Amino acid sequence: MYFKHERERIYAENEKGDVIAEVTFPIRDGVAVIDHTFVDDSLRGQGIAGILVQSAVDQIRDGGYRIASTCSYASAWLEKHPEYSGQE
Repeated sequence: MYFKHERERIYAENEKGDVIAEVTFPIRDGVAVIDHTFVDDSLRGQGIAGILVQSAVDQIRDGGYRIASTCSYASAWLEKHPEYSGQE
């Protein structure tokens, strides 16, 4: 699956151009807040949401921003992976 990377968003589209997977992380005052994770029903159970969140965290860290989350999935993912959230 090919993911497109933007400054505050990573996503994938199907052949029709519909968004089928997405994570968004608006950046304000040096903090990127992961606020939305979406995976189409047709892709569920394949680990796509985890890949999206990990990619977002990598991109956020590479940009030198701190990480926060208001998305329940991303918050749970960060708790399970403290090495990515910087909460070791």
